[in-house]
Amino acid sequence: MAKKRSPSTRRAQVPTPVKCAEGICDPQRTQGLKAPAPAGTHSLVSVQGPGVFLGAAVSKQGGTNDLTFVILDIDGRSVTNLSFAAAINQGLTQHNPYGLVVVRSNALKTFTVGFPTPLLFKRSLKLSVTVNEPGVVQILANVIHGAA
Repeated sequence: MAKKRSPSTRRAQVPTPVKCAEGICDPQRTQGLKAPAPAGTHSLVSVQGPGVFLGAAVSKQGGTNDLTFVILDIDGRSVTNLSFAAAINQGLTQHNPYGLVVVRSNALKTFTVGFPTPLLFKRSLKLSVTVNEPGVVQILANVIHGAA
């Protein structure tokens, strides 16, 4: 017959700590909207660091020539500054390792930004647009980011 352990000799079970992938704990979405979006520069999302950038999508409704620029700055450095028209002209209309893609429908154009490796930021992340075309009805931005 097996001998039973007394409660005092039983090993306490210590929960195993949950380990997040490097810098991707506590992911969240931050959204910005500008409607209507007249000519000029508009800050859509601003996140204070430290943190990790995982991806972004900027959807544009309306406009006449796609000369709206999507600008991503991390810690004051330019990561992306490209117009919808330039991205389309460069063939960035399908998945690619560069991380920039424009997807089009009849009503919207969506500019996505996401790289194979998350980008760390120490101080700030800022997503903005510069509208250089008439008739932009609205711009909606979503940024997915996490804690560092």
